[in-house]
Amino acid sequence: MLELKRLNSCYGRAQILFDIELELAAGEVVALLGRNGAGKSTALKTVMGLLQAVSGEVRFKSRNISNLSPYQVARLGLGYVPEDRRIFADLTVTENLEVGRQPPREGAPHWTLEKLFELFPNLGRMRERRGGRMSGGEQQMLAIARTLMGNPSAILLDEPFEGLAPVIVENVATTIRELKREGLSVLLCEQNLRYARLVADRACIIEKGRLCHAGSMAALDADPALLQRYLSV
Repeated sequence: MLELKRLNSCYGRAQILFDIELELAAGEVVALLGRNGAGKSTALKTVMGLLQAVSGEVRFKSRNISNLSPYQVARLGLGYVPEDRRIFADLTVTENLEVGRQPPREGAPHWTLEKLFELFPNLGRMRERRGGRMSGGEQQMLAIARTLMGNPSAILLDEPFEGLAPVIVENVATTIRELKREGLSVLLCEQNLRYARLVADRACIIEKGRLCHAGSMAALDADPALLQRYLSV
């Protein structure tokens, strides 16, 4: 579904990513783990075209998307939920969702307003509430739902659990597992291993812009030395 091949990316003269190699299969949830500042968010922004890769390649459904603009990437069916959510504060829940609407896509789940309100019951109860009057957890759910309105084949989630209360964390985790059951591929950035365990099939660890581990969550949990080296605070 998604493949990063020797991806290098910079902010100005500062190189952030070094030869990143990563694969995401259809219907799989992969967690990109690492400490704050390791390069996780940069990787997602480079995939989406928000940051131009210096070299390497991003392939989505076997197509090279490395030189496409973000809107072109989105139209191909790759969704993105940024860390800061970026909902429209002056628009209602329904209006926010309508902004993200794209036509149905072959091979991808088809989302409607009613189907999304079944997945996110809280949003269904506040259809006319403006985004600026919602809690952080509600805004996170709205940001995910708005991206799903584009009927993506895969979705990138940047720190989806950041700053959420424990009960909301479980709600978001349940949502991600439901998306997997729908056949959606999910790549999420996370620095909290406990949260990644709730949803991920595999884990990739990035440290100082370099990929230093890739494997199953079970294999990662079975290697205390690896956890201590790359994920301990």
